[in-house]
Amino acid sequence: MGKKKLDVMAKEREVFINGQVDEEGNLVVPGCVRNGIDEVSANKIFDEMAEFAKYAFNKSHAACYAVVAYRTAYLKAYYPAEFMAATLNSFLGNLDKIPQYIDECKELGIEILKPEINKSYSKFTVENGKIRFGLGSIKNVGAVPVENIVKERNENEEYKSFTEFCERIAEEGVNKKCVESLIKAGAFDEFEQTRSTLLASFEGIIDIIQSEKKKGLSGQVSMFDLGSKEEKEELNEIKYKFEEHEELPSKELLSLEKEMLGIYISGHPLEKLRAQIEKQTNINTMELKQLNEQMTTNNDTDGLELVKQNTKPKYQDGQNVKYAGIITSIKKKYTKNNKIMAFVTIEDLYGAVEVIVFENAYLKAGKSLMEENIVLVEGRLSIREDDEATIIANEIKDFGEQKEKILTLDITNLDEEHKDKLRGAICYFHGDKNNMNVQIKVGKELKPCGQMYVTEEILKFFKELIGVENVL
Repeated sequence: MGKKKLDVMAKEREVFINGQVDEEGNLVVPGCVRNGIDEVSANKIFDEMAEFAKYAFNKSHAACYAVVAYRTAYLKAYYPAEFMAATLNSFLGNLDKIPQYIDECKELGIEILKPEINKSYSKFTVENGKIRFGLGSIKNVGAVPVENIVKERNENEEYKSFTEFCERIAEEGVNKKCVESLIKAGAFDEFEQTRSTLLASFEGIIDIIQSEKKKGLSGQVSMFDLGSKEEKEELNEIKYKFEEHEELPSKELLSLEKEMLGIYISGHPLEKLRAQIEKQTNINTMELKQLNEQMTTNNDTDGLELVKQNTKPKYQDGQNVKYAGIITSIKKKYTKNNKIMAFVTIEDLYGAVEVIVFENAYLKAGKSLMEENIVLVEGRLSIREDDEATIIANEIKDFGEQKEKILTLDITNLDEEHKDKLRGAICYFHGDKNNMNVQIKVGKELKPCGQMYVTEEILKFFKELIGVENVL
């Protein structure tokens, strides 16, 4: 009933009213008629159940939801940082949801702090009204190493340097891969070495420490064990050699951060382009995910039916859309007709979407189809009942190629009546998204008159209003 499979419902109606017998004639379901309920009444009862099944809660279920809603609202209003930290922790195994809640934190003015070896715990924690990223969420860093790192820090003292950290956790199950991931995630940024220096040096340092441990077990004495306390400290400073390197470019640091954390914390490659992206696109990942959630609605009802019942849906199957983001992966394939196509994962500020690119669009895209490239996708929305909504690309090009468009309206030969209508139309279509600069042409003179919300339908309207030849 919840999935509204009409053919199945029709069969169930027949069973409900007239019952069911097996192949040998044995009665399986008596049905209403055999139980003394007339066919008209039985049909009415079934109709009520079918109507109720569209989407309904019993009262006790609705009451529970109301209580949860009030409690949730209270916590978010009075303890926003704690509430958002708990929410982020609830999605640690599902990084697709994390960017959405990180963005919500930004909207609430809650800063997300990157992981630090002396401040982070296993999960997201609240620190002076800010949320600190947990060590347990870093790729290749397991639960046991994190527990040992935090336990050592709590029982003794904070780590004073990278080398001291390596010495203290040498026998705590923290391997080289784990240390490398911590470096890439920026967990040691509070120390004096750059990430590039640590990445070039950490293996050699760990090898020296492991060698010293083995010598200690065998009773051997090294030169670093001789002399006074001051002399030992001086020798310790020179026994570890760092390969000094300048810090990596910002783009590479963000890329490492994304690789290790699944999201960008200290920044986002698209953040500086946020205004331009919002201006040149009409859909983003968050809106696509909300559309998919509406389609499924937890399997309680038919999502597609809800979309169709909406008198003015925001998105429809086949609708032209513009989406911008950074390419994170490209999977090339060949069709049965030996034509090339690709599934391109593109990430915006809210998450990632897989865009389908068929041969024509693929060949036309050329060098724009490269990982780490920021692109604008123009295509159509595909909404199917048994699949997630996705974008089928018509064209993919570098986002930097987008030049500012100017709509020119020539009023040189218009009478006053049409000029008045044009002024009213420009005011009416003023909007916040997909804005285009508008200028008025009078003879050879061009006068700017602000911005206007423009779509194919709106352009068609203006052409009908003042003539195709006057819309440039």
